[in-house]
Amino acid sequence: MEIKIPSVGESVFEALVATWLRQDGDAVRKDEPVCEIETDKITMELNAEADGVLSIAVPAGTTVKIGTVIGTIREGAAAPVAESPAPAQAAAAAPAAEPPLSPSVRKMARERGISPEAVPGTGRGGRVTVDDLFSFAEKREQGASPAGAPPPAAPQPPAQQPRPAAEQPRQAEPPEADRTTRTPMTPIRKRIAERLMAARQQTAMLTTFNEADLGRIVELRARHKEQFAKRHGVSLGFMSFFVKACVEALKAFPLVNARIDGNDIVRHHYYNIGIAIGADKGLVVPVLRDADRLHFWEIEQSIAAFVEKIKTNRLELSDLEGGTFSITNGGVYGSLLSTPILNPPQSGVLGMHAIQDRPVARDGQVVIRPMMYLALSYDHRIIDGREAVGFLRTVKEYVEDPEELFLEG
Repeated sequence: MEIKIPSVGESVFEALVATWLRQDGDAVRKDEPVCEIETDKITMELNAEADGVLSIAVPAGTTVKIGTVIGTIREGAAAPVAESPAPAQAAAAAPAAEPPLSPSVRKMARERGISPEAVPGTGRGGRVTVDDLFSFAEKREQGASPAGAPPPAAPQPPAQQPRPAAEQPRQAEPPEADRTTRTPMTPIRKRIAERLMAARQQTAMLTTFNEADLGRIVELRARHKEQFAKRHGVSLGFMSFFVKACVEALKAFPLVNARIDGNDIVRHHYYNIGIAIGADKGLVVPVLRDADRLHFWEIEQSIAAFVEKIKTNRLELSDLEGGTFSITNGGVYGSLLSTPILNPPQSGVLGMHAIQDRPVARDGQVVIRPMMYLALSYDHRIIDGREAVGFLRTVKEYVEDPEELFLEG
């Protein structure tokens, strides 16, 4: 049974064997994940298609073409069991184990003249800790060194008087290789870098800002969240309000939902909203298709499903394709204000930010309200400032007076 790199889309030609989840020679069961691969768009797991013994042909960290056989499963075979050598042979063959040490412990052992191999480690994986060194040194000073421990270090000659700082010899700095770590970019990170550069170099990107009072949304969520969760099995978040508000604003300003293709402007008469979600390996933007037809609970359930897919590496290429506009929420990380970058070939992206209680003027009085800065980045080649500002004001109006959206959704 061969394990091959599957085809995951017409535009994907190679994949990185990121991690083998099982070792060479391990027994595996059908449908058990055995390998994790990365393309320039998604990360996914490959499952065993039969019970048997895994044989790895391509090591982790290798980039291969789609269709490459990276391993096999010998069906019906049993995992080999290594014979244990005789005690005498094992003792003769086993080299002296070098205990794992942190740099600080190694330095302390050297300063105190202690052989680390003689110190029993109590840390994780047999690691020698600072407490182990202190305990060993104390026993040695009391004449109670453990059996097999080396004799106390010979007395050191009297320490010389320290030289003045100006006369101290300069210690050579360690080589750069010991102070840096170099790792290749993953396919996903390279793809992100390419798209970010394309957005900067191939679009005339500008950003306009506004702010919204989210007091009404906060009140609505507080009033309906328990009933909403019981009825639909998912929490009522802020994102569904902004998706609905953006759909209405896109209807009013259709060029924000359009794209440039060569010398043509392509107008979309549907609303596929990309939702930027942060993952360990980078930002991905799965798409809510026909968002104008989705109810609030369907939006929240779809986003929760995307998050779960990302966590379990089950996101599919089709989940990422076809977006016409995107929303990103830097507020979940604490961002107060930022400039979102376009997701080509889309012409607009809305940036949400952290909700912050701020003093604002209302009816001639200063009051404290939960405010959020909003940012719209747009391609000025197709969208003029008037449309961009009007779009953002429309979003602001809907989220500040959301009852109509909420009742409709």
